[in-house]
Amino acid sequence: MTDILIILLGTTMLYVFAVSRIEAYVKTLSVQGLLLFLLVIVDIREINWLNIAFLSLETLIIKAIVIPYFLLSVIRKNEIGREIEPYISQFYSLLIASAIFIFGFVAAFWSVKIGSDIKPLYFGISIVIIISSLFLIINRKKIITHILCYMMLENGIFLLSLSVANELPMLVNIGVLLDLFVGIYLFAIFFNKINEMYDGSHVDVLTELKD
Repeated sequence: MTDILIILLGTTMLYVFAVSRIEAYVKTLSVQGLLLFLLVIVDIREINWLNIAFLSLETLIIKAIVIPYFLLSVIRKNEIGREIEPYISQFYSLLIASAIFIFGFVAAFWSVKIGSDIKPLYFGISIVIIISSLFLIINRKKIITHILCYMMLENGIFLLSLSVANELPMLVNIGVLLDLFVGIYLFAIFFNKINEMYDGSHVDVLTELKD
């Protein structure tokens, strides 16, 4: 069951490579949050109600519902439709995505040799999500897409923490969540101000900003 959930997580990144609608990115982010919630619940070894409550809050409530809803409202308010004209065409992006997945499976196979505590499939797919998110941040032009891919990157880091730890490092994840909330809140203010001053939501407009 856990293997299926992890593979589905990896598949969501292929979907992101193939689509251009910004709302599809948000829905993918929500699906990732739901899959992470199911993953940690299915894979839990000890019944610790504090951990379960924290995991439910972090993955299901915040990652799958609250943050996607907040970002979706920003997108609709600013009438952002789709990502256009990436730096690298979709065809070559999909080829790069395939190469990233191959590397991820190689990393999973390699992780078996370096430690018995590492969960290979968790490790491999987390590497896939992290590298894919970084590539998408570099390749996409819209500011909103950058923040969405950053969120996916954080999901990859979350999965990586599950791959190398027997217990969830709660304090670390609380810190990440706080950073995430502050970052998204500041992003919303920043993004709305840019749209008031400039006709466009691409990162190119940032070069026009002055003190």
